[in-house]
Amino acid sequence: MDIEKAEIFHPPVKRSITIAGHQTSISLEPLFWDMLKAASDRRDLPVNALVARIDVARIAAAEPPGLATAIRLWLANDLLGKNAQAD
Repeated sequence: MDIEKAEIFHPPVKRSITIAGHQTSISLEPLFWDMLKAASDRRDLPVNALVARIDVARIAAAEPPGLATAIRLWLANDLLGKNAQAD
């Protein structure tokens, strides 16, 4: 990840992805998009497939957050080394 300081505070960018055959859009800051891509590369998965896995875990939660929030939380958990369930 090669984000400059000014880009850390960049507002969210809306991107389209496909999850389980359905088109959706997710707004994430560039830093989180880069982290998501890096996590998918480490797992040798397309970004869409990793997001689909995160979505399944999100939906199973007692109080499911929005998808963008779930991705951010999953990425934080991944940094802490606690995401064995999505590997």
